[in-house]
Amino acid sequence: MSLGIYIHIPYCLQLCPYCDFTKYEWGKTLAPEHYVDLVKAEIHAHAKGLLPREVSTVYFGGGTPSLLEPHLILALLEELEKAGFQLHRNAVSHDGRPQTEISIEIDPATVDAAKLDRYLAMGINRFSVGAQSFNDRLLKIAGRKHTAQDTVELLSLLKSRGVNYSFDLLFALPSQTLEEVGEDVSRALEFGPSHLSAYCLTVPEGHKMDQNRALEDDQVEMFHLIEDRLKAAGLERYEISNFAKPGFESRHNSLYWADEPYWGIGLSSHSYLPARALSESDKALAPYGARFWNRRAMKEYEKEFSPPKAGDWSFIKQTPDDRIERLKPHQALTDFMHTSLRRTKGLEENALRLRFGDQIAGEILKRLEGLLLSGWVSKTQTGFQMTREGRLVANLLFEKFTFLEEEFAQLTRAKPAP
Repeated sequence: MSLGIYIHIPYCLQLCPYCDFTKYEWGKTLAPEHYVDLVKAEIHAHAKGLLPREVSTVYFGGGTPSLLEPHLILALLEELEKAGFQLHRNAVSHDGRPQTEISIEIDPATVDAAKLDRYLAMGINRFSVGAQSFNDRLLKIAGRKHTAQDTVELLSLLKSRGVNYSFDLLFALPSQTLEEVGEDVSRALEFGPSHLSAYCLTVPEGHKMDQNRALEDDQVEMFHLIEDRLKAAGLERYEISNFAKPGFESRHNSLYWADEPYWGIGLSSHSYLPARALSESDKALAPYGARFWNRRAMKEYEKEFSPPKAGDWSFIKQTPDDRIERLKPHQALTDFMHTSLRRTKGLEENALRLRFGDQIAGEILKRLEGLLLSGWVSKTQTGFQMTREGRLVANLLFEKFTFLEEEFAQLTRAKPAP
């Protein structure tokens, strides 16, 4: 069993009005060196509470991690290794792929050739480019400080080095047209990315960025245009918003949707440990696994890990009740259904039976069979998947597989199918 690790770097050049991640404007909170020391203290304090030592992925997210000097990123990788985690930096598997996928989010105008080469030397092998658009007018509306030319220069650099990178595309922005979406996709494809994430702008009703946007039907047309253009270019959808060339799917994001353990380190980071990743004593307290999260306020996070704590820590026993969720059976089933259906390969019947038993699996499969006529799902060789029509009403589909405690109990009492 391997582990995914997420490390949150909360610094940004600007605070984008559509982003709800925890972040601070550059220069207006703790110095990066101090924050990195706190993250190292957290690693030191919690490492012994984890069973998996083999690391399949490390992901530096934010915020804008590329604002930090490379030696600070390296210090965190080395701290994980000192704590006994096996990262296999710069090692490749028999298929030529990195043994450990190490990713970092980078923004245009924050990375030059020298910084990129230092990232590559320390073992970072995947880059996520938060460009959003090639349209300067739309970038300004989105509150971004970089320009389209900054993006072109960064993508040109990445292409010249032949590195693996992903491109983030934001669509359905205020005043954005279908033609402008198409132009963004075409420009991105000119640089040959191996992966692209296409996100529809999601803001609360009444938000200033919810004004003057394309109608819902037009947003659907935008999404179809993106999907069709990417497919024609060899980037296949493998999750609702993610497309990749075969073999270049994000291994880190994929583990979120595959019931794999991940540890979130740093301010406001979230973690998930299925029962099989817990010690026996912790497993008794959370037989269906647990989710837990760090504090969102920098001063509270600083107080918790300064000075460093002793490194003998149980996630279940020592996490405060307001920062842990010991999953109950109905919650675990809900999570399993939602994450499985998000993936293009869909829900696998054998995995469902293995996790929840034949009785529950049989009832779930009957529900899915009943949805075939709606056109929202279709059968695969191994189970069920969402259709193109289903993805457009994904929230309605997820509602049908969101279980309350009593409803789960009814599933267990249902008469087994003959």
